[in-house]
Amino acid sequence: MEDEPIIREVLVEYMEIAGYSVFVATDGEEAMRLVDHENLDLAILDIMVPKYNGFEVLNYIRLSHNKHIGVLMLSALDDVNSQVHAFNDTADDYIIKPVSPIILLKRMETLLRRVKSQISWQEGLKIDHEGYRALYNGIPLKLTLSEFLLLQVLYQSPHRVFSREQLILNIFNEDYIGNDRIIDAHIKNLRKKLPFNCIKTIVGVGYQFQKEEAYEVKK
Repeated sequence: MEDEPIIREVLVEYMEIAGYSVFVATDGEEAMRLVDHENLDLAILDIMVPKYNGFEVLNYIRLSHNKHIGVLMLSALDDVNSQVHAFNDTADDYIIKPVSPIILLKRMETLLRRVKSQISWQEGLKIDHEGYRALYNGIPLKLTLSEFLLLQVLYQSPHRVFSREQLILNIFNEDYIGNDRIIDAHIKNLRKKLPFNCIKTIVGVGYQFQKEEAYEVKK
């Protein structure tokens, strides 16, 4: 969203050369329509634009179903209050104009990488509790019942550290008789089948699901 024609044209040209699909809005109202009707990964917002300013568009994005869009504020306002305001409203980055198009592209690349890795677990991984299935991007993962139950327990309590004994009780109740190292074997197999690395070993304690981390998705 940029209301200065020359700046807008230059930035759009650089973005398109870099391979991005670009939608342009000249005011806040038009930007909000784009948020509603296009599948956007990133929004670049100027603050001083007609109808609705950049802060209002940022709040609209965060309150809409598109709240996971990365937001980069690009503004001539270089005062501390404007920048703090933007970050308090959960902008992901703030760049002061004028800016080199190359630097802007690099900041966009970094932000998109972070946003997409975050979305990969937030929207890609689903637990079907009734069907005893785990799906990634709608495709069922080939898990054994024990692996599914283990994932289910860890996923439901992100960042909680479970001991092997606690996991055995959650999975097998009190029916299991044997070495608690069976959990290690299940974790090893589960990690191989998950599309990203999200189960962390806490040495001397057990395991935890790092739900709010940005993982590296396996290729």
